[in-house]
Amino acid sequence: MLASELSPRLDRLPVSRFHRRIMYGVCFAFFFELADLNSFAYAATGLQKYQHMSVGTIANVTSASFAGMFLGAVFGGRLADRLGRRRALIWSVVWFSLFSLLNAVAPNTAVITLARFLTGVGLSAMTVIAITYLAELMPQSHRGRMQGAALAIGLIGIPAMAFFARAVVPTGPDGWRWVFVGGAVGVASLALILRLPESPRWLLDRGRAEEAEATLAAIEAEVTRSVGELPPPAAVTAAAPVPAVTGVKDLFRGGLGGRTLMLVGAWVFQTLGFYGFTSWVPVLLADHGFTLTKSLTFTAVTTIGAVPGALLAWVISDRYRRKSPLIAVAVVTAVCGLAYGLTFNTAAIIVFGFGVSFFIQTFAALLYAYTPELYPTSLRNTGSGVAYGTGRLANIAGPFIVSAIYGGSGYPWVFVYIAACWACAALVIALFGPRTGDVALEQLQPAASG
Repeated sequence: MLASELSPRLDRLPVSRFHRRIMYGVCFAFFFELADLNSFAYAATGLQKYQHMSVGTIANVTSASFAGMFLGAVFGGRLADRLGRRRALIWSVVWFSLFSLLNAVAPNTAVITLARFLTGVGLSAMTVIAITYLAELMPQSHRGRMQGAALAIGLIGIPAMAFFARAVVPTGPDGWRWVFVGGAVGVASLALILRLPESPRWLLDRGRAEEAEATLAAIEAEVTRSVGELPPPAAVTAAAPVPAVTGVKDLFRGGLGGRTLMLVGAWVFQTLGFYGFTSWVPVLLADHGFTLTKSLTFTAVTTIGAVPGALLAWVISDRYRRKSPLIAVAVVTAVCGLAYGLTFNTAAIIVFGFGVSFFIQTFAALLYAYTPELYPTSLRNTGSGVAYGTGRLANIAGPFIVSAIYGGSGYPWVFVYIAACWACAALVIALFGPRTGDVALEQLQPAASG
């Protein structure tokens, strides 16, 4: 079997119980991954009050977490290209759940810093593996909307964690520990992930054609039982042969290199803008005169915008071919972020905070779909991990940038910086990003590898 035969067979499948089973497994993992990813931002208010942790120390711990995310994205992505999507996904979930529990029992700041670093490794690895797995298993006409739906359901973990933190953090000196226990429950997602198949695209790319055929046949049989007779595969014009790409150095050569640099820029500015807002708003509000409970309440309410924001990607992602929605959403996020920093009116804080929370998740869902589409199967996880991980690595400096701006220029200028990050993300994609969308993954490879 050739890739030109496999792709039409996967892409002609109607969305069925099989695809929903994949969604459930990934969504469950995303729920706890996203809850855990934001856990330190909420626990930090308790650490600041009860453990007397300074803003500078919070910045150090946050940076350690992002250093771990970089390593997890790069090496987790490479592992998934070598060992398989399913196996790597299982190990990443076990990893971040185990080390999230270490956060909960940490006796001092040094152990918390180490635990956040190791948790970040698993969280980031899980993300890049999951988005690639969805891209390779979902029909081409539904790749974008399925990424949006998976993220939307997973994002329920953020307000769930925010309200959970609001309930437990103010209870006393050890209330913050329960925030990390919540993240460790993510290991329960293995009950669904263990039932998922390996990606036939990965099997075929690794030369295991018989296993790819058997896996694909089993998928087709399951879909047939669910929806009835399948439509015939579409005729696909054979693509021009492309050079084999298997090494990390191939990510920075030719057309593939241009795509990698564009995605690195988009992920760097997205991450700086994203975490500049979500990681710092609770602490900045508390430090600016709002009570601990009130700052956590503002944060918890605004995070409700995350879920409908990702669902907006369901509507626009496949219809408008990713690039244009990415640019528009980044610009709107910049406007909302700037408006948030220029007001101290309670209603305005909630409205513009909701807007930022809404649109940053629309952007994230779009970029989750966009990134793996731009790489061939042999490097899809590695390339996605390098782009995603470099964004996390850049954010090691993010907390110190925010801390310096806040200390030197004041509260409003932090949000000028956040808005500028989102404007730069829009510019990078507008100038250098290709259009993708309703196209077979294999048909996107020649331009990438040429």
